[in-house]
Formats: sequence, C-alpha cells, structure tokens
Amino acid sequence: MSVEVDIVYTGDLHCQAIHAPSQSTLTTDAPIDNGGKGAAFSPTDLVATALGTCLVTIMGKVAERHGWDIRGTRVHVVKEMATAPDRRIGALRVTITLPPGRQWPAEDRQRLERAALTCPVKHSLHPDVQTPMEFVYPG
Repeated sequence: MSVEVDIVYTGDLHCQAIHAPSQSTLTTDAPIDNGGKGAAFSPTDLVATALGTCLVTIMGKVAERHGWDIRGTRVHVVKEMATAPDRRIGALRVTITLPPGRQWPAEDRQRLERAALTCPVKHSLHPDVQTPMEFVYPG
C-alpha cells in the first residue's frame, strides 16, 4: 500500500505537507539551532512524533483485540540530536504512561510492550538511533 504526501517549500525554511488521502496539512520549520524560528515541528520532530504515535497506535490495536481501554495513554518522547560525524537524531527516549485505574497483570503488560516494540517506525530507524522505552502502569 502506498500513500502520497505532497510537500511545498514556502520559504524561510518552512514547508507545507499535504496528506493526499485526507487532505490534512501540516507545516514545518527548521529548529532554532539550525537556522529556523522553531515556529512549527521540525522534520526531526516529526520523526519523534511518528515514533510516539506509532507505538501507542500499535498498542491500541492490541488493546482493542483484548477489550482493554487504553484511552488517555500518554507518550512522552525526548529527541536528542547528535552532531558527529553528521547532524542526525541520536536518541528518541520514550516514556509510555498508561492511564490510572486498572491493574495490569504481567501477561497483559508483556502483550502491550511487545506490541510497541513491533512499531514499523521503530523498525525503520537506523540502528544507531537509540530508542530506550519506559512503560509506566499507575495503579
């Protein structure tokens, strides 16, 4: 399956991307430390966003299959840039916090965590990008 995204460079280090199937749009800006104004997601911010949303979406699919409600799950991604030998994403540190009010037996936790680890975005990242994950299960 393919999806088309059309991107227009609008000047001043900004781009507008249009998701063809939905016509949803988003804009990007270069980060402040790379000459931009930091007025929108940077391209590397979108990679961090893609990872976090992918992880929780895959977890949501498993949750639905088992009749679990994980609405309210929060994902916090800290993007760390590396500068050598080239500027790139060095690490995407992830904390996934399930909503309170439910006890999660070890078997259910394992299913959710294993699901997150199958995220296609994670598997698409270069192996040099560190992706440590912490799962938090408030009681």
